[in-house]
Amino acid sequence: MVMTVETILRQKGADVARIGPDSSIKNAADWLRAKNVGALVVTSGDVILGLISERDIVHAFSRYGETVAAMAVKEIMPRGLTTVAPDDDLNHVMKLMTRHRVRHMPVLRDRKLAGIISIGDVVKRRLDDLEIEANVLRDRYIAKQ
Repeated sequence: MVMTVETILRQKGADVARIGPDSSIKNAADWLRAKNVGALVVTSGDVILGLISERDIVHAFSRYGETVAAMAVKEIMPRGLTTVAPDDDLNHVMKLMTRHRVRHMPVLRDRKLAGIISIGDVVKRRLDDLEIEANVLRDRYIAKQ
């Protein structure tokens, strides 16, 4: 059975924390903390402009110092965005995350934001699958005894 992005979205929901491109980095950091998430999707209306993560904020702080708090999200968010679709399998997603060195990926359905998945979501799902497989194998082994 192939596990897909949709499997994760059904479990965690499709709620996505968003922020506007002109919002301050301080506002983004506050929103990340309030929502207890590691990344925000940057949107203007229904248009997805990018993603800003805790990592991006830390790198900007290191580069620009304390002035980064007043900077706009659009000034430090990375250019280019890798996305996945609900029917993408998790092995494909893991490869993309590794290749692009990202921890969060917006999920698009018909070019519209349908959710977001993180490396933590993927790892948790994979661990759950491995636990099920181990239990099945243990039950089969015990049944043969």
